Amino acid sequence: MTAALADTPVVVLHGARQTGKSTLAQALAAGRGGRYASLDNLARLAAAESDPRGFLAELGTPAVIDEVQLAPVLFRAIKERVDADRQPGQYLLTGSADLLRVPELASALVGRLEVVTLWPLAEGEIRGVTANGVDRLWNAELPAAPPLSRTDALQLALRGGFPEAVARASQTRRSRWFEAYLDTVIRRDLPRGGDFLAAQDAWRLVQLLATRAGQLLQWSELGRGVGLDRRVVQRQAALLEQAFVAIPLPAWASNLSKRLSRTPKLLLGDTGLLGYLLALTAPPALDLVAGQLLENFVGLELLKALAWSEQSAALCHYRTHDGSEVDFLLERRDGTVLAIAVKTGATFGAREFGPLQGLRERLGDRLVAGYLLGTGDTTTSFGDRLYTAPISLLWAE
Repeated sequence: MTAALADTPVVVLHGARQTGKSTLAQALAAGRGGRYASLDNLARLAAAESDPRGFLAELGTPAVIDEVQLAPVLFRAIKERVDADRQPGQYLLTGSADLLRVPELASALVGRLEVVTLWPLAEGEIRGVTANGVDRLWNAELPAAPPLSRTDALQLALRGGFPEAVARASQTRRSRWFEAYLDTVIRRDLPRGGDFLAAQDAWRLVQLLATRAGQLLQWSELGRGVGLDRRVVQRQAALLEQAFVAIPLPAWASNLSKRLSRTPKLLLGDTGLLGYLLALTAPPALDLVAGQLLENFVGLELLKALAWSEQSAALCHYRTHDGSEVDFLLERRDGTVLAIAVKTGATFGAREFGPLQGLRERLGDRLVAGYLLGTGDTTTSFGDRLYTAPISLLWAE
């Protein structure tokens, strides 16, 4: 964040509600001697909308504008000021939505901004670990990882990464928090997207999406599940994506074969939310979706690590039309690939490695390494560039 402010005129900090954006923004404003203005304040919002140039002139620079998506009219005025003076670090803009999906921002500030996504806390952040798990996997650095039982892994996933939920002592208290959180998103954020859906229908859609976490997005099936037209479901899912509740993970595209699925797969933006929506508290319900929950957990850990990794890579999934799949692929711009499969067990054999071996044959030297992540505490080699490792390797010291 500080590096972006040092060389870029406008920095956008966005992410889900309650990830700590406002707290971070206020701290940065205080540290840099800048002013802070939240558009959640109705008087400030009215001033910004009625006279954007005057609002910015009074605010001065450096400045933090929180919940800036509420006043898109500001973006053109910010462009005018930045074009007149390209000094870095003038504006830090925050929002509880994917601001790149706000048309006015994309058209006005392209080439003038850097975007930083603030995700819920990664497990390494909660534990105070500074190593980056994605960099470690790319470099095949495999230190001893803390032991992780299947039960402990599932409990970490159910806790999730929202700071408020992490701080609560019991799953019952977290469930109360998740309920209030989703109610705010459904009643406040979705209607602002301009495609109103009754709160009851929106709740049903969110719950249905949770049951499809880790699966391919099939819009017609989702529409039938909630009794709505698939186009309505797609529009609502896009609003949930903009609020970082639903995350479509793209399919890996390659010219090596036309026999690959092109359908995105769904992740929920926090596994605590996912567990709440699926009413998961204890066996046997938890056992039935353990694989789904841990896959979502690992996918989010990878996204969070990619946000500050030394490696620039895209996260996607791999699936062939005959059903062979690898949960996650990370592809760098040079075409090299890291492959990760997630399992709930601690020991694996040739059968579990089949998809990774097939991918290695397909990619050849483009595959840097393939990992089968599970529980336990053992890291082993399974032949050329293939490894088993515990999920906890992602936050090992």
